[in-house]
Amino acid sequence: MDDVIIIGGSFAGLAAALQLGRARRKVTVLDTGLPRNRFAGHSHGLLGHDHKPPLDILAEARQQLARYPTVKLVNSRADSISGAIDDFSVLTGDGESLGARRLILSYGVVDQMPDVPGFAESWGTSIVPCPYCDGFEVAGQHWGLVWSGPQSMNQVRLFHDWTDRLTVLPDGHDIAPDIRADLARRNIPVVDGRITVIAQHGAHNATVKLDTGPNVAVDILFAHPRIKPSASLHESLGLATVDTPLGIVLKVDERRETSMPGIYAAGDLATPGMPSVTTASWQGATAGISAQQSMLA
Repeated sequence: MDDVIIIGGSFAGLAAALQLGRARRKVTVLDTGLPRNRFAGHSHGLLGHDHKPPLDILAEARQQLARYPTVKLVNSRADSISGAIDDFSVLTGDGESLGARRLILSYGVVDQMPDVPGFAESWGTSIVPCPYCDGFEVAGQHWGLVWSGPQSMNQVRLFHDWTDRLTVLPDGHDIAPDIRADLARRNIPVVDGRITVIAQHGAHNATVKLDTGPNVAVDILFAHPRIKPSASLHESLGLATVDTPLGIVLKVDERRETSMPGIYAAGDLATPGMPSVTTASWQGATAGISAQQSMLA
């Protein structure tokens, strides 16, 4: 039996495995090799790895984990989980049954792309969600923001650190009169109409075509499509969730433990808001340390 099984081997899962491996705990990491940020050419903001391709960072992390004899990386998905603390059972897609005292869920989320031609093809290049990840490279340029609800006003305030050239695209959302007045006071144009097509030009530039009004050309487009967990294991376990404006995430405490004792969660699966490899990494490390300390005699 393992001490810990980690389901999901991207930044959060591997960070957890590193802490557990250094504590000489027996760990198995199950991963399908489809990290959320695989569409991005570069990852930013991770100390020591700034501006590296995310898949290269993960490959290097897996190589480094090879020096820890108690850590096992397995290319397989988890199909089901049963049991309770100190006696969990995980059935893999290969039909193998694995046992562990603790579990860490880090299988991430998937972005639910709108049915707009060009949107999915532009995701991670000319359409991005996080200014901390991509804002520096396009600072001072013309940004577009696809409005997703009242929380988008926080993005407007945030973007000011990177650019003074911003256009808001409501895409059919109602924007309250007081918020429109605030946008006008900030000299931020609002171009109404439903987005019908995203035409990408080069690495970043995009033209947003609307069903009414003129096309809008921007250097980068920020959007926040709804998310959903990339697997349903938490549902079968009955784990508590939080319904955020952008989708469902798992509810965890300060130690990253879920509502079920012995099960921890880290990364985008348990983080409302903007995705970040830095956030995923420290959360994974916290989950790994918390799981290890919970097993102390």
